[in-house]
Formats: sequence, C-alpha cells, structure tokens
Amino acid sequence: MTPQKGGGFGPLMDYAEKEQKDLSIELRVHRLPGAEDVPPPRYMSEGASGMDLCSATDHTITLKPGDVALVPTGIRIELPPGYEAQIRPRSGLAAKHGLTVVNAPGTIDSDYRGEVKVILGNIGREPVEITRGMRIAQMVLQQVVRAEIVECDDLNETPRGAGGFGHTGQ
Repeated sequence: MTPQKGGGFGPLMDYAEKEQKDLSIELRVHRLPGAEDVPPPRYMSEGASGMDLCSATDHTITLKPGDVALVPTGIRIELPPGYEAQIRPRSGLAAKHGLTVVNAPGTIDSDYRGEVKVILGNIGREPVEITRGMRIAQMVLQQVVRAEIVECDDLNETPRGAGGFGHTGQ
C-alpha cells in the first residue's frame, strides 16, 4: 500500500487511526519544579501501549544486586475517573540488566496527586546505575472496573473447584 495524504494507508489505516483516536483519553501531566530537564512521559513508537517514564533523581543511584530504590520521575499526573496508570518494567532493562519494577505492575489511582515514583529492584548479577533522564519504566493506562461486593452463603461449583497452582498439570 502507498501512504496517502495525511500519513494513512488508505481506508484500513484511516479506520485504525479513527479507532485509536476514539480510544484516547487526556492525561494531565504536571512537571515538578526542578524537573524541567527531564523528558515527560512519551510513547516511543506508533504502536507502543506504554509511555516511557524517566528518572528525575538528583544524583546517580547505584543499585547493587538485591537492592531496591524508590526513584522519582519529577511529574504528577491527573487521570480521568475510571482509569488507573500501571507502572511496568522496561523489557530491555529487565533482559539486559535484571532491572525490574518490584511491585509490577505498580498502580496509580485516579485520585492520587503526588509525585509518580517507581520502585526499582535489581535482580541481576551486576550493579546498575540509574541516572537523571534515564528511561526507567513504562506507564500503561487502563480502564478500571469496580465490583459490587455481594456476600453469599455459597458459590457456583466448577470442574476445577478449589484446585490451586499446578492443578491443571501445567
């Protein structure tokens, strides 16, 4: 297919672009004083589901194997009601250095207005340095379903029943 005016690839791409636009929400981002040099959250490719978050640490943090650190991002966010932000590891950092988000996925609720911070842990074999502006995690926005809790005397039975880990033979 040949790109058409506006960057699309004909009706299929125009439909996909419209679908994506219809699914978008507004994420309000406030940079904290002193973090003007830190890149804001951003999608690194057209099809990325997560926005990269960058470190706003004032000094290099060296995470030795087994260490955990709370790393600031220099931003606060405002999510629409009914949404959460999930903080997840970046796959490249995890694969190359053993750097992960300890509470993955971390959850930022729509009513939280404090600084976004990432709990990073080094499960690798070598120390990892976290520097200012380094892309440290990704943030994925998700809709939230809230349950109505109904207490009951019994639950419907299933073939699996109470079978736990390994019950299905996997």
